[in-house]
Amino acid sequence: MEVINQRTMRADRQLLVITHLTQLLNYIIGFGGLITPLIIWLTSKNSVESLDEHGKAVLNLQLSLLLYIVLSIPAILLFGLGILTLIGTGVLGFIMPIVNAVKASRGESPSNFMTIPFIS
Repeated sequence: MEVINQRTMRADRQLLVITHLTQLLNYIIGFGGLITPLIIWLTSKNSVESLDEHGKAVLNLQLSLLLYIVLSIPAILLFGLGILTLIGTGVLGFIMPIVNAVKASRGESPSNFMTIPFIS
């Protein structure tokens, strides 16, 4: 006789919202916008409903923003185009966590605007 251990997933929209809003730690204290959501995602992805999807979206966004910043630094030397990219990255990094937090509070899937799917 085989017993299958099934854990029930709990619906916790507040944790989803907090996961998205912790990305803004980069703007508040300068770091933590990647580490904090990563820790929340790794510890709770199997116990909270749809946290796996939202956690992957957060990490993909943060890794995409990091890549955009790294690529825009040498682009500053090319007619100053990197400055526009840095400004756009800053705006995108501030707006997208808020938009995705609102979507998470409504129970919707996160937006993947301008994100590269590193983690699928």
